[in-house]
Amino acid sequence: MVVHISRLDRDNLLHEYSVDTQRLLPWPVLNAPFELSYAVCRANTVSKLHTHHEQEIFVAVSGRVEVECGGERQPFAAGDVCYFTPGQLHRVHNHSNEDFVFTSIWWDPEMAHRFLAEYAGSETERLAAAAREQETENAATAAAIEKSEREGVSA
Repeated sequence: MVVHISRLDRDNLLHEYSVDTQRLLPWPVLNAPFELSYAVCRANTVSKLHTHHEQEIFVAVSGRVEVECGGERQPFAAGDVCYFTPGQLHRVHNHSNEDFVFTSIWWDPEMAHRFLAEYAGSETERLAAAAREQETENAATAAAIEKSEREGVSA
């Protein structure tokens, strides 16, 4: 099996909520109970103040900003994760001279229901079941490969 990779196209980002984005999910090869986008809040800009019915998480990838939620601002930097409940007004303030890069993940009950409906009986469900049955064997294989690599021997 080959790993599936969705390539980021930094030259063709869309401008949404006053940040530059690329939707990474939905993705035809993957049925997921959430959606995901890559986002860049450009240097010395502020994203659009907005709210929505979905739950949302921001994962800071690089840079430093202030995240505003409900009128309060907090520092938010690479490695941080924040969560917004449905209906919370939020935005990002980038007062630095560097772009701020983050991912946004959002979900709602409709996405979860769609995921479950499409998952039942799918190839993904069959692969997950097979992987559960082989967990012990796969862990032993991984440990043997890593041991060989540490010892400088090709497996």
